[in-house]
Order: sequence, then structure tokens, then C-alpha cells
Amino acid sequence: MNMLKISNQLYYTVRMLNLDLIKSRKSEHQIWDAKRAKNAALSLLPIIGWVKIYQIKQWLLGDIVSGISTGLVAVLQGLAYCLLASLPVRYGLFSAFFPVIIYFFLGTSRHISVGPFPVLCLMIGSVVTRLVPDGGLAMNITGLEGLTIDEQRVVVASSVTFLAGIIQLAMGVLQVGFVVMYLSDTLVSGFTTAAAIHILVSQLKFVLGLQVPGISGPLSIIYTLEIIFNKITSTNVCDVVIALVIMVVVFIVKELNDRYKSKLPVPIPIEVIMTVIACGVSYAFDFRARYGINTVGDIPEGYETPMAPNLHIIQLTAGDAVPMAIVGFAVAFSVAKVYSVKHDYTIDGNQELIAFGVSNIFGASFRSFAASTALSRSAVQESTGGKTQVAGLLSAIIVMIVTLSVGFLLDPLPTSVLGAVVIVNLKGMLMQFREVPYLWRRDKPDCVVWLGTCILSIFLGLDLGLAAGLGVELISVVLRTQFPRCSVLVNIKGTDIYKDRKDYTNIYDPEGVMIFRIPSPIFFANIEFFRTKLVEALGFNPLRVLRKRNKAVRRIRKLLKKGELQWTSTGFLNTSFKPIKESEDESNMEELDLPTDFKDLPARIDWNAELPVNLSVPPVEIHSLILDFAAVSFLDISALTGLKTLLRELIRVEVDVYIVACDSYILEKLHDCSFFDDEVQPSMFFLTLHDAMLHILEKHPESTEKKSDHDMVRSG
Repeated sequence: MNMLKISNQLYYTVRMLNLDLIKSRKSEHQIWDAKRAKNAALSLLPIIGWVKIYQIKQWLLGDIVSGISTGLVAVLQGLAYCLLASLPVRYGLFSAFFPVIIYFFLGTSRHISVGPFPVLCLMIGSVVTRLVPDGGLAMNITGLEGLTIDEQRVVVASSVTFLAGIIQLAMGVLQVGFVVMYLSDTLVSGFTTAAAIHILVSQLKFVLGLQVPGISGPLSIIYTLEIIFNKITSTNVCDVVIALVIMVVVFIVKELNDRYKSKLPVPIPIEVIMTVIACGVSYAFDFRARYGINTVGDIPEGYETPMAPNLHIIQLTAGDAVPMAIVGFAVAFSVAKVYSVKHDYTIDGNQELIAFGVSNIFGASFRSFAASTALSRSAVQESTGGKTQVAGLLSAIIVMIVTLSVGFLLDPLPTSVLGAVVIVNLKGMLMQFREVPYLWRRDKPDCVVWLGTCILSIFLGLDLGLAAGLGVELISVVLRTQFPRCSVLVNIKGTDIYKDRKDYTNIYDPEGVMIFRIPSPIFFANIEFFRTKLVEALGFNPLRVLRKRNKAVRRIRKLLKKGELQWTSTGFLNTSFKPIKESEDESNMEELDLPTDFKDLPARIDWNAELPVNLSVPPVEIHSLILDFAAVSFLDISALTGLKTLLRELIRVEVDVYIVACDSYILEKLHDCSFFDDEVQPSMFFLTLHDAMLHILEKHPESTEKKSDHDMVRSG
């Protein structure tokens, strides 16, 4: 009975312990799940992170001022940039509203102003005019029957925007935001400069008051200029005068804003002021009827019902949506990085992709076109005191007010005013031409990338130009890696520092020692270049020397057997008194590549001493070679094979090879690939270049004795 009671007590005790353990594990899982849920929420909704630290007293006033200023600029730029997309101007207001609302919740940057970006607008305009030219549909597209040309173009723009958003969202979800790293600053600069030229040409028809059909595709800029020059006599003088006045005034005031930005509380919104003045003057003097200028016209109030994308258009524009998605994100991310560094906070590239993807998907459903950020608008939002995306939200509210209530006041606004505003805002992108001389002096391959991207984008169009520019950039990277600048290093006297021999005069360079630096990865494409450069530096081809030596040994062995050559204490003696001819025997050529075999010979041959007459072997003045692998980040299988062959050839001609500063990953790979054998041994690897040099000087003291007048290499 007692045993039974004890066993029951033990049973209940163990059971309670198990229950407690299960409960504790459940609570740990609950805590862990709560943390994961919190991190996921913060990741997908960055607004939660900065709202918690929002300082109402310090930040709210700045956000309000910034939101109003940015909103006024966004209204004007929305109208102006919409002309680039070949759409009715009201849809530019849509693009300055819907994407901003989504980015407010999902974006990680606190300072960029989301909305129309001129380069993207131009890319959309290229697609729109290709599928729906001025004469009507260029092909049968399902779902566009019975729509006006403007309505058809809106469907095209919205559908390609929807697809670009899907691409951005997919890239963000798959965590592939790193792809924009392939768009270097040089490439983006050349591309945006070309885009500025395209934008400038596209706005000439509004500034000159001409009717020019939209043209897309390669050489479209040439065809557009041809039409403009053919119609130049039909220029509307009133449009030209209005545009010139606007451009001069806006340019001057913008320069004053830049010069006195530290003294001005907010930049003078000169574009808005001049637009209001131009609108009032046009209405008062009835420019439309009196001078026949084109105006914005009636802007219907309110928003339209949501629409689904056209699947047929999505199929036709898949190739156009990819560069739009990449360019839109790349520009926005680069601007966001600048402000995040300036204001000391972090941004997440993949979350930015998700934010812009959802923004474009949502916006496209309400007939807006692809959004990114305009540099000038973001500068206004940041410089006027904007601290968070509250300023962006307020700017969207300003745009909404104009869309719902004030749009009719813009009816008499000349389109030449919008064209002039667009052209003036191109100054920053056009001034990038000043980078060309600097790049040419500092980095010619980068300059080639800039010029290649710019020229190809100008003549082929922005989509093909971007792809071609990326190709030029990748080719430049491959060529730099394939043909690196190898160098011979020497010791700086009295130090343990080693630099390029060409750059220094006060050096210590022991005889018989060479230090060769490889400044790039070694792989299948550059292993032969590496070998060629090393042979040039050495002054001899080790394989040729090895074959010559083996031929000489073969000839000496035959002459000794015939008695025509004898070995004496002073060396070989020619007893036949006939000149010794070099062997023409080409049999067993494979044996010539093997290590020199001195068996059956009375002594080992000193190849640097005098050989029997007519036996010539190229001299080898190097006894030690150091290969500096500090910049070698990887080797592929082809490189391993080529490197091992080269090392064997050098070792077989009695050159000691040392490899220094080799990455542990490479060393591990060498072991895994059975790189080492009886000839190529791990002992040739040294941690530092200086260690290898001290080892060589200890092994070959004659190297320093021959240069006793020089300072010795520092040994400590």
C-alpha cells in the first residue's frame, strides 16, 4: 500500500511538472510569436515606428508648412508632367494623390515627395503614343472599343502602371532590391541627362504652340525635331512670349532661392505664383480666343470610379513595364538614401519596393500613372521643414482640394506655361553634362559608360537606351576585371611597406627577387592575361626555358656517351673540337615539360654558368617570386588549373614561388580541389608580404650582399 501511494504521488508530481513545462513552453512560444508579429508589422507598416516617436511640438508646424508648399508644387508639376505622358492634365493630379496616400503608410523614407517623375512620365508617354497614336488605335486592343482617344490612352497608362507596380511588389517580396545596385551613379546620370533632352524636345511643341504628333521608338527624337523644324513658320508668337517670360522669371527666382536659402524661411514658390498670374492674365485678355493659344481647358471635378487593368495591354507592354519599375525605384531610392544619411535614419530597399509597388497598383486602379519622386519636389518638402510623411499626406490633401473644388480655375491656363515650367526644372539634369570632363580626367571607363548610356538613350529611346547602357556598364566591368593593372612592387627603404615600383625612387629592391601584384579576381577570362603580364615582368617564359634546358640536358647526355664531351673540374670540355649543334630531335616532346632530370650526369648543371659552345639556354635571373594575392577575391576552376600549371613551370626552372595575403576562403578552396602536390606545396603561402621577403633574404643572403650600399629592409 505504501509503495502504491508513493508511486501515485510520483505520477502526479511528474504530471504536474510536465504540465508546468508545457505551459512555460506555450508562454515562450506566445512571446516569440508576439515578437515576430510585432517585427512583421513594423516591417510592413513603417509608419508605426516613426509615429511612436513623433514630436508634435517640434515637428508638426514644419510638416504643415512643408505639406502646403509641397502640395502647391505637386499640383503644378502634376499638371505639367502629365503633358509628358500624353494624357489629359487632370490625371496628373490623380498621380500626385493616390500613390502618396499608400506611401504614407508603407514607405520608409520620411522626406521624399512621391508623385509624377518626368522621366517615368516620358516613358509612359512613349508607350501611350505607340499603342494609341493621334490618329487612333495602332492595333486592335480588346476592351478599348467605343472609347475616345484620351480614354484609351488613360487605360493604356493605367495598365502599364499596374504591371510596373506588380513587378516592384514582386521584387520587394522576393527581396531582390539589390538589383538596382547594377545601375551605377554614372549610368543613372547619363540616362537622366538623355531623358532631360527627350523631355526638352517633347515640350517644344507646347512652347512654340505647334501641333506635333507623339512619336515613339528609336530615333523618335530626330523625327520629332524634323516635324518641329518643318512647322516652325506656324509658331504661335504669344505662346513663345509667355513661355520665355515664365522661364526667365522662374529661373532667376530659383537661383535666388538657392543663393539665399539660409536666409529664407521657405523657398519662394515662384512656379505657383507665375502660374496663377499667367492664368489670370490669360482669362482677363482671353488669350485662347484672341491669339489661338492652347489652354488646359475644363478639368472635371472629383475622381472617377476604380477600373481593372486591361490584360491585353499588359501583354503588349510587359517589356516596357520592367525598365519603368526599375528606373522609378532606383531614382526614388537614391534620393531617399541622400536624405536618410543627412537626417540619420535607415531606409529599407525591399520595403521601398513594396511601398512603390502597392502605391502604383492602387493608383493605377484609380487611373493614375507610375509614381516615383521628383528631385525638385522632394527638395521643397525637405527644405521647408518637413520631418515626416505627414508633410506628404498634407500635400496630397492640397492636391485633393484642387481636384475636388478648384480645378475649374485652371481652365484658361496656357499649356505653354506648363511646358516652360517643365523645361526650367530640367536645369539640374541638363547640368550633369559638366560631369563629362571630370570623368574623362579621373576615370575614362566610367566616362565611356556615361557617354554611351546618354547617346544610346537619346537615339534609341529611354527603354532600349537603358538596356544598352546597362550592357555598356557590364562590359566595362568585365574588361576592367579581365585586363587589370598588374604591377611590380618594391620595398620602401627602412619600412615594411611595399608599393608600385613606378611610383617611388627611394626603394630597396634586392636582386633576384620580384613581387608581382594581381589586383583582381582570377578566373577563366583573365588567367591568360595574368600569365602574359607575369611573363613580361619576369623577362622570360618559364615553359620555354624549361624546354630549352631539357633539350640541352638531352644533348649533353648524348655527347657524353659518344665521348665528344667530357666533365672536368672546371666544367664541360668539348673533346671533338667541333661546334656542338643544338639538338633537332623532336621525339618525346612531352618529356620536355617535365622537371629537368640530371641522373647519369656527373654533376648538376649550373644554368647561369658558361655552357658548352652553341648550347644556349635563356638566363633566369630571378630566384624568388612573390605573388601578392591581397586583392584576389576568388578563383574559379579554370584559374586554379592555369595557376597550378604556371607555378609548376616556375618551380621546375628553379624559381621559388611564394603567395602572400591569400584569403582563407581561397586557401580552403585550394585544399578542397587537391591543388597541392609534391611540387606545389602549402609551405609557399605566407601571411604577409613582409614575412615572405624576410624569409627570402634569410634563404638568399647574397641578394642583400650584392646591394650592400642600399638600406636593408626593416626586419621588425
